[in-house]
Amino acid sequence: MNPLQLFIIGWLVIALIMAITFQFAWTRGNAGIVDVVWTYALGLLALFYTLASDIDFNLRQAIILSLVLFWSLRLGTHLWLRVASEEEDGRYQSLKQKWKENLKRKLFFFFQMQAVADSFLSIAILVAIFNPTPFGSLTDYIGIGIALIAIMGEGIADNQLQRFRLQPENTRKTCRDGLWRYSRHPNYFFEWLYWWSFPLLALGSAAWPLALLSPLALLYLMLKVTGIPPTEEQALLKRGDDYRAYQNETNAFFPWFRKRT
Repeated sequence: MNPLQLFIIGWLVIALIMAITFQFAWTRGNAGIVDVVWTYALGLLALFYTLASDIDFNLRQAIILSLVLFWSLRLGTHLWLRVASEEEDGRYQSLKQKWKENLKRKLFFFFQMQAVADSFLSIAILVAIFNPTPFGSLTDYIGIGIALIAIMGEGIADNQLQRFRLQPENTRKTCRDGLWRYSRHPNYFFEWLYWWSFPLLALGSAAWPLALLSPLALLYLMLKVTGIPPTEEQALLKRGDDYRAYQNETNAFFPWFRKRT
């Protein structure tokens, strides 16, 4: 199949998976499962694009598939363990309060928008997979390096936050350990950095500019829509002045030295 066919079929499959996920989440009363499925779905899309493409399997495809599956399995499993052991994320509780009227319909639409987001982000993966340039350029190796650094950085940030939250004395306190000392959202930063690996791995493809859409769109969503704004809204509700002080001391996204206050 060609890239357009793969993209359309992939989107339809993920939309169906999200419809099933919605029913499961509605029954369980925990919408947070959408984050888990959203992450695993990107790994599934990469696998589908690779196996169903009309070009012979090659080293570039093998590397790209490995990077996506590694990222997807690590983050998806981390999210699943959190969702399974904690109450519903405050972000989703707030959404449900706002959507009291026609809640089921609005929540179903929200889940379907996650399928759209998955498909849109996967464009960069698709372009990289269909890149006809032989693997081995400097930008290919830089792309791999960025992906590995980003996966490692996001994993470290997740583990540091998890260790902090497991300490009873840290209830209603803000994590300032490790990477969280230099960014209020180091996990988001490394997640965004990860998606820059695919434009580098797509260099040489005529469709290369399309690969830029994924990290650029993700940056906008993180800074303005579904990332930092609702997360910090919940943090302020739970931790109040302690989090306000953290906001004054620490960069929101890009890691940097703490500010003088």
